[in-house]
Amino acid sequence: MKILPKVIPFLLTLFLCENLFAQNENLSDYYLIQRRYENRLENDSTALPLVNEFIKKAKSEKNYEKLFRGYKDALLFSRSPQTKLKYADSVIGVAKLARNDAMLSDAYMNKGVVYYFNLKKYNQALEQYLIAYKLCENGKDLFHKNRLKYHIGVVKSYVGYYNEALTELKGASRFFEEQTKLDIHPNLMFNHQRGYYNSLHQMAICYRNLKNFKSADSIVELGLSSTYKNLDYQQEFAYFQKEKAISRYYHKDYESATLLLSSSIKSFIQVGDFATTAIAFSYLGKSELKLGMPEQAISHFKNIDSIFNKHAFMVPELRRMYEMMIDYYGAQGNPEEMRYYNRQLVKADKIISKDFLYLSSKIHREYDASLLMKEQRKSVRNKYTAVFGIGSLLLGAMVYWLYGKRHRRKLFAQRGKLDNLIVYNRVDIDKEIVDRILLKLDGFERNHKFIKKGISLRVLATQFDISHSYLSQIINEHKGVNFKRYMIELKIGYITEKLLNDPKYLKYTTEALSKACGISSRSNFSKWFYLINGVRPAEFIRNRLEIVEMNQEHHPVP
Repeated sequence: MKILPKVIPFLLTLFLCENLFAQNENLSDYYLIQRRYENRLENDSTALPLVNEFIKKAKSEKNYEKLFRGYKDALLFSRSPQTKLKYADSVIGVAKLARNDAMLSDAYMNKGVVYYFNLKKYNQALEQYLIAYKLCENGKDLFHKNRLKYHIGVVKSYVGYYNEALTELKGASRFFEEQTKLDIHPNLMFNHQRGYYNSLHQMAICYRNLKNFKSADSIVELGLSSTYKNLDYQQEFAYFQKEKAISRYYHKDYESATLLLSSSIKSFIQVGDFATTAIAFSYLGKSELKLGMPEQAISHFKNIDSIFNKHAFMVPELRRMYEMMIDYYGAQGNPEEMRYYNRQLVKADKIISKDFLYLSSKIHREYDASLLMKEQRKSVRNKYTAVFGIGSLLLGAMVYWLYGKRHRRKLFAQRGKLDNLIVYNRVDIDKEIVDRILLKLDGFERNHKFIKKGISLRVLATQFDISHSYLSQIINEHKGVNFKRYMIELKIGYITEKLLNDPKYLKYTTEALSKACGISSRSNFSKWFYLINGVRPAEFIRNRLEIVEMNQEHHPVP
């Protein structure tokens, strides 16, 4: 969920920019226009003619502060995400003209919100959040800083760093909750209250993914009781209801889960939150499968596939749906549908891999590393905290990579089976041949034969006594990548494991490491190491050495 107000409160502008309205006569002119649309709901495009009147006046007077507000209003009331993005750029442009870092930080954050909430483009959203963070690092606007904390926490949660996300979200929720206890204007109260509920909702998601259902359920009940029958927070109520439904699913109360999800999904569709809509359809379909209603479940899974095709949105929580579709159509004896959902699953895995590698490394390099460096300057103890944080991110990325490799093997081994044949897009290869080649590939990987020089597709095919086209197809279908990428992942995975587990490799130069894993070019090795692990080899080694040094200080040899 996002933290954008449903109305455009005039006094919120005073809160964010203290000196925006210095002249009483101008205040009256602008306010007379703004009061005619300020109470309309978000995405209500009928407000735009009035907003344009406000913008036109600000332009004629070259009043950057009010023009900034006008474009933010236009962003809020526009229905189309692309139009919102256009206005977000206009807000940034005006903030640059005003040469105001506080305004500019707010502008970049709002563009990030459009990418995150309206488009679900997490990479682009994070880019905007990090720019906003740097601009407000030394500022005094606590409301803005905690909104950023919330949004960065959401991205961390998306990547799978749930404990780290909870740190951000708890800090934001505490701030918003404390503000709601103050005697402040109702419009400000609304924004802080909404920030509090959004933070709670995301915390519940983190606890659920950490399997801490007790904490998740406690937060959800708090959220439901606070928003129940409150017309101002019906959207927030729906999100808490969705989390309660998912909890009911894990407690095997599938009927309650189905009822709760059916009543909340329309809320997510109404506000255009296709990501949460997809998650809700996923659990609704899984609940219906448990209740013996496969046709209804498949119908809801197809809704998720439509969202995927339209928005290219995919998270690990949804990918299992494609496996279920493949199993379903396999049991129905429908190879055409099986092939389609095979292809969809491959696309989904590519998106997940790309997002996770990019986001985890980006968070580490530009946000966590910056915070940790600050802590390092405070005390030696905080230096250790920084090293642990960096180490956790590196290990987390590696665990994800290794898990993904093993999971792909299992997934592709189970996928597409029909009688004694495995169905491919191009040709059908006999199951016995496939099984024989997969067994040979397993030995090839286990004995690290991939690090030898001169291993090409044709050479390996000759060794395996199979045509190179058949071997290429089997690797593509069962490993999820082409032969070149397959070999690169094996080599980089091998040397990364050595760096993690064998200290002598930490003394190697980049050139020595590239030779040790069978990559002849140092520059190619560095490029692929970065693409797969998210950091350069030298940076990886430096961080590992700091961790080793720290462990020796904490656990000296007696």
